[in-house]
Amino acid sequence: MTQLSGTPVVPGVAHAPALRVRGEVDPEAIARFGDGGFADPDAALEAYDVAVQTVADRFAAKAARASGAAAEVLTASAGLARDKGLRGAVRKNLAAGTPIVGSVHAAVEQFVAVFTSMGGLMAERATDLRDIERRVVAHLVGEPEPGVSLPDTPVVLVAEDLAPADTAGLDPQIVHALVTEKGGPTSHTAIIARQLAIPCVVGTPGALDIANGTRLLVDGTAGTIETEPDPDEADRRVASDREQRAALASWEGPGRTKDGAPVKLLANVADGASAEKAVKQPIEGVGLFRTELCFLDRQDEPSVEEQAEIYAKVLAPFGEGQYVVVRTLDAGSDKPVAFATMEGEENPALGVRGLRLSWGNPALLDHQLDGIAEAARRTGTETWVMAPMVATVAEAKDFADQVRSRGLKAGVMVEVPSAALLAHRFLEVVDFLSIGTNDLTQYAMAADRMAADLAHLTDPWQPAVLHLIAITAEAGKQVGKSVGVCGEAAADPLLACALVGMGVTSLSMAAAAVKGVGARLATVTTVQCRAMAEAALAASDPAAGRAAVLALAEAES
Repeated sequence: MTQLSGTPVVPGVAHAPALRVRGEVDPEAIARFGDGGFADPDAALEAYDVAVQTVADRFAAKAARASGAAAEVLTASAGLARDKGLRGAVRKNLAAGTPIVGSVHAAVEQFVAVFTSMGGLMAERATDLRDIERRVVAHLVGEPEPGVSLPDTPVVLVAEDLAPADTAGLDPQIVHALVTEKGGPTSHTAIIARQLAIPCVVGTPGALDIANGTRLLVDGTAGTIETEPDPDEADRRVASDREQRAALASWEGPGRTKDGAPVKLLANVADGASAEKAVKQPIEGVGLFRTELCFLDRQDEPSVEEQAEIYAKVLAPFGEGQYVVVRTLDAGSDKPVAFATMEGEENPALGVRGLRLSWGNPALLDHQLDGIAEAARRTGTETWVMAPMVATVAEAKDFADQVRSRGLKAGVMVEVPSAALLAHRFLEVVDFLSIGTNDLTQYAMAADRMAADLAHLTDPWQPAVLHLIAITAEAGKQVGKSVGVCGEAAADPLLACALVGMGVTSLSMAAAAVKGVGARLATVTTVQCRAMAEAALAASDPAAGRAAVLALAEAES
């Protein structure tokens, strides 16, 4: 037996044979196709357009059947496939005499280089682009689209990385776990795996050396993969995990520690459909409504009335005792919105994104706040509004003044380290804070959150990141104001206990993760949560922190 280690992102234990995913188009089919025999570059470009439209339509069709994060990334992939810049690069290559397959490859690599150099979430698009290339080429040469082809029996899916179209369509009854060699805790694979509740370990060196059929024991809590484990011991661990999951399924809320201290458990949503789904879970509202995801396919800014109708569909399902936190447009970086995002930035992750978009276009924020206020009036739902990418107290005060003038509760996201370090000053001018651990980790550790080689740095268990969270939570505790976490870290049941111990008052996550977090919190007291917080903060690295908190949890169970 050998053991590999990666970054754990979705807890759970699974034991099944490995199924490696390569996903390449048959090289012999490409060789037989040759240059395609097109009469001229225009004819070749026309074939490209047909293939692209087919690929984009299939992404869109899958998005229509999906929800939440899966629908979001599939919609983004459809838009990326139709990208005019990519088409222009293909046309230029064809005009220079390069055959169609080579032209597509060169164009994709050109954009991969650009996105990779940008860093941040833009680098995640390299995986998406190469997936689009494989699918387009498959249509050109007359082959089936590559991707995951599942058997009828359980497997552990092993891949270098998985494209959104593949991850979103996985069946948890067949795919018992995911293991990838690349990717980080905030990659598309990780985010969708959380939504599907499939145990997942990413950033695992040596994963592709695992042969097909090798029996694997995957521990999505510890981040370990054992090859050819003892069958009896593996079955025992899986059975124990199954019992724990059954206990999770029976948990009905509300969020409380074992000694009755309340912890608001909230859902992250993207639209009315995901809100309708989330309200069926034992939650107390929405901690993050990502408004920009409603407009990824819009070329023109929607009117205030259009926005009000869209927002009202998210607010309406939530009633008395619940509230919805609406985040204003977090456009830019990995989420370009045509009517808002600036073009040509060298480093969009550190550029004009989020609240900064309103500096050059104040009407953009005015219209959105008017739409949110109107939706709140129509539905009667308690509505809080927060801005992303706020770095100074002055920015926070200006935003809060605009929100309060519309009769709404005002807050900002803590994603920039300056906001965490000055949290006490920020809370003098806003009503609440919400910590976005994905970006806070990236900026605190100066590490691209999508770089597989840096996954150990972008782990939210990094002690430096946890200290920033603790500073923010303590500031909220001193003045009696809400401090929540709405990044992916909130979905980690173990880390959730430590966050509560630091003083975090609410946790917002994918709806599928709520029961796991709630059930775990119900097993520990506030005193134990504080001990877990101290252990995590004192750790030398993420692995040590995770192990220390897990040991405390197991000792108390």
